[in-house]
Amino acid sequence: MRILFAGTPFFAAEALESLIKEHFDVAMVLSQPDRPAGRGRKLKSSEVKEIALRHGIPVETPLTLRKSKGGEAVEKLYERLRSLQIDLFVVAAYGLILPEEFLEIPKGILHDKYPSLKAINIHGSLLPRWRGAAPIARAIEAGDSKTGITLMQMDAGLDTGPMLFKKELPIEPSDTAGELTQKLARLGARMLIEYLKNPEDFPPQNQPADGTYAKKITKEETKIDWTASAKTIANKIKAFNPVPGCVAVYEEESLKIWMAQECEVQTQEKPGTILTADASGLYIACGQSSVLKVTELQKPGGRRLAIKEFLLGHPIERGQQLQ
Repeated sequence: MRILFAGTPFFAAEALESLIKEHFDVAMVLSQPDRPAGRGRKLKSSEVKEIALRHGIPVETPLTLRKSKGGEAVEKLYERLRSLQIDLFVVAAYGLILPEEFLEIPKGILHDKYPSLKAINIHGSLLPRWRGAAPIARAIEAGDSKTGITLMQMDAGLDTGPMLFKKELPIEPSDTAGELTQKLARLGARMLIEYLKNPEDFPPQNQPADGTYAKKITKEETKIDWTASAKTIANKIKAFNPVPGCVAVYEEESLKIWMAQECEVQTQEKPGTILTADASGLYIACGQSSVLKVTELQKPGGRRLAIKEFLLGHPIERGQQLQ
């Protein structure tokens, strides 16, 4: 079985590593172009690209897969892929839309039974819940008690293709998006190998028409609304950790809040009011008379610090208002 793998971040890198370790024939890898990263803003390759190059697998990083936008460069990529005689596309958190013509390039697997089974996707949710760009973060933000991985057959829709294999994973109360991504990446990698070894054991099943959409996180969403309940805010902080983080404004300075939890106590103070600031936490009034305990903060240009360390260099006064 000849495979083209398309993916970019850690979530996808785990799956590529598993394919290589299990000696599948990965003929080529597609990934996002190198991006500026870190304080020096030096160009950095994606985790998937780094793994592929380390193992001598050819890598392409097109800006688009649409011929109407990419022109001759995309046409040449299509021709190269056809010459490789690919059997199956495996896609995980790639970041580009795959046109229908592109999905028709592989020869496919299980030709007699499922002639359209040519590309599969490792999706970080229990479809049809949380189709779209940010399924892991949205599941945590919504307070879901469980999530999982769905291997699905790709089609022209947005995560609407037939489901092949699903497994659940509980969302622990302390899970951040970063931690849950790691768990799901490992689960998805194991499921991919299990599927590819015996694809006939996993017949495609059509998804229900209705589902929920996990839209991409925007910068506007990162600012905390203190009129929301402490539970809602705590879920959002976990969901946006490590990217892009949640922001509050204290004395006209933006602070990133990285770790927080709902308290059992209640208050009648105005939402956003700082109730207490000590080594155990920063306690803040929220909507519905609830209280949030913040335990990790970061100033612009600074490091993420536990609240005890943060307060040593940056005192925060009781009674002040967070925006």
